[in-house]
Amino acid sequence: MGMRLDRLLSELSPKMSRKQCRDAIRAGRVSVDGAAVRDPERKTDPEAETVALDGIAFSYARFRYFLLNKPAGVLSASRDKKQKTVLDLIPGIDPEKYFPVGRLDIDTEGFLLITNDGALAHELLSPKKHVPKTYHAVCRGVLTEEDCAKLSAGIDLGDFVTAPAKAGILRKGDTETVLFLTITEGKFHQVKRMVQAVGSEVTALRRVSMGGLSLPDDLPAGHYTELTTAEIARIRISEEN
Repeated sequence: MGMRLDRLLSELSPKMSRKQCRDAIRAGRVSVDGAAVRDPERKTDPEAETVALDGIAFSYARFRYFLLNKPAGVLSASRDKKQKTVLDLIPGIDPEKYFPVGRLDIDTEGFLLITNDGALAHELLSPKKHVPKTYHAVCRGVLTEEDCAKLSAGIDLGDFVTAPAKAGILRKGDTETVLFLTITEGKFHQVKRMVQAVGSEVTALRRVSMGGLSLPDDLPAGHYTELTTAEIARIRISEEN
């Protein structure tokens, strides 16, 4: 059946809008197997044909993986009629095909994987896989090593008891404590509820890693990077352990 050339080009070059892709095609800047094509609706088989823009050929990948440094105030969803979503931050990708792997609360920042690979998403989110997710949490008041021990051992939240985790103090002040917390579950508001169970409150939350992959220090909030094959392998590390 193939894919429309303008849609394919927008996937291959996510920083171009769909309109920019159509304009580039109509201007003769796009070729398929070496021949210029000016019809944006022309059907193309990306696995059998070579598509190039300004003479530079694209390498087509069936699945793509974007790591977004999610900012606060953006919804973890593919689309929403009222609020800005994480997919709005990655131009050119199709919200019918791409989705965030798991959800971060609207006020939570940090590591968020966006892909069209449903199998990988299922593996990373499956409770049976025990994929670690690490958060940095700014907490109200002064927390102690004893509190961290309780978080690490598992906390009874009423509707369930959390699995063993890893918790520690990153920074302590007179009015707040910054914790790191690594969990292998992903229950609704879990980190916030765990901190609340030891008598504190999360005032800011940021996910910094998932599986064997960490959020790059130089990736600003609201920006993204496309993962390499090696990075995709790293995110799978925990599945095999």
